[in-house]
Amino acid sequence: MTYLWLKAGHIIFVIFWMAGLFMLPRYFVYHQEAEPGSPEEAKWVDREKKLLKIILLPSIIIVWVLGLLLAQTLNLWSEGWLHAKIAFVLLLSAYHGYLAGYHKKLARGERTLTGKQLRLFNEVPGIAAAIIVILVVVRPF
Repeated sequence: MTYLWLKAGHIIFVIFWMAGLFMLPRYFVYHQEAEPGSPEEAKWVDREKKLLKIILLPSIIIVWVLGLLLAQTLNLWSEGWLHAKIAFVLLLSAYHGYLAGYHKKLARGERTLTGKQLRLFNEVPGIAAAIIVILVVVRPF
């Protein structure tokens, strides 16, 4: 029964985390389209900060904790697919960190990426999620 609760919680918080990772680059697009120094820009800074603090940070922590507990509960440490999954989750976590850093740049008025680049960033979590799901469900190795 513990396994099922861990699995359910892990899936729920993966959904929350992924939703936030899809939203944040879109927020950045709207932020960059706002006039620098305008009240609208200040609202986007606040929205991004809330998304990072209220949704993304708790979600990534819970995803990692529950995921590691699942691996421990099932003693999956020798499984190749799990190693690959963890590698992709590490990459996704680094992407999350990059987005958090870009939020800080935007809040300081630094706009180093284009709207097109930010729109392409929306593809990263989807591709990573597809690979991770295949690894977990198919367990190719």
